[in-house]
Amino acid sequence: MYNLLILLFQEPKVSTAAERYLLIYMLGVLVILTSLVILFFIVFQKRKNKLLLDKFKQQQVFEAELSNAQTEIQEQTLKNIGWELHDNVGQLLAAASMQMNILKTQIRDEVKDNFNEAASTVKQSLKEVRMLSRSLNNEVILNLGFEQSIENELNRLKKLKFATAKLHVKGEIVPFKNAKHEIIIFRILQEFFSNTVKYSEAKNLIVTLNYLETTLNINANDDGKGFNIKTVEKGSGLLNMKSRAALINTKYTLHSKVGVGATLNLVYPYIHE
Repeated sequence: MYNLLILLFQEPKVSTAAERYLLIYMLGVLVILTSLVILFFIVFQKRKNKLLLDKFKQQQVFEAELSNAQTEIQEQTLKNIGWELHDNVGQLLAAASMQMNILKTQIRDEVKDNFNEAASTVKQSLKEVRMLSRSLNNEVILNLGFEQSIENELNRLKKLKFATAKLHVKGEIVPFKNAKHEIIIFRILQEFFSNTVKYSEAKNLIVTLNYLETTLNINANDDGKGFNIKTVEKGSGLLNMKSRAALINTKYTLHSKVGVGATLNLVYPYIHE
């Protein structure tokens, strides 16, 4: 009887132990399954992020190549226009100037003043066409140098439009290691000058090149009527300036307010040359 009581009391203990082991086993299986699910999710998420990053990088490479192609096409187009101006229009104006010099001795005194004025206009037009053709040819710009090319452009614009158009250079000049970057920055400034001439009604144009230890800081500003930067229509000129700056990792900022003119700031890092 005593032994039976012992067996009866021991039976529940065996059953409880088995249930405990079963519970631990199920918890272990659940933990393993949960860990596998989490691991699978992490691997999937990493793979997804990698694919998105690769796609983003490919898009960046494609956009950079597209911008490069567009820039090269634009440069070749400008070069061709420069050649046409120099070889065709320039030659026609040169011929006209020579003919007017020949005719100068054959005209009556009463019309000589008007004739001389017309001859002077033709000569000035010839000079302007030649200067413009040089500013459109990237090979000429590289031969002249960055600062001299800007100086020439400002001198040309001063004769056309402005009371003053000046270039200030600060710091020790750091030559460009990448000629393409030099041309791109010059074209950005040209676009700003063009917009100033067409829209600003400015009288003065100032450009400052500040050569610092790690960057070239460029500031160009006019004293024109300005515009609301938030509402102005983003034409191809503004978009070209911004996209060209991004192409060479240059910080681009354009400020303007109605009545206070416009200011272009470029920060070009030498390290990206």
